[in-house]
Amino acid sequence: MSAWYVYVLRCADGTLYTGISTDPRRRLREHNGAGRPGARYTRGRRPVCLVYVEAMPSRALATRRERAIKRLPRAAKEALIATGSASL
Repeated sequence: MSAWYVYVLRCADGTLYTGISTDPRRRLREHNGAGRPGARYTRGRRPVCLVYVEAMPSRALATRRERAIKRLPRAAKEALIATGSASL
């Protein structure tokens, strides 16, 4: 069983995108246009960079955490990014 990750990307225009994946590095390459295109939201906002990643033991918990992060106001997301981790 593989770990799931919740990640936050900062787009070139400064917006933040939150997603889940079993391989955040691969998803980052996809969001930046390597191979198949990434999420529709980031296609016009490239390049993107990984600013936060958090490991979760299951997809259900990762999805729940993703939703919680998406609901945060921007200031709270920036605080989370500042105190969190972006290294894998």
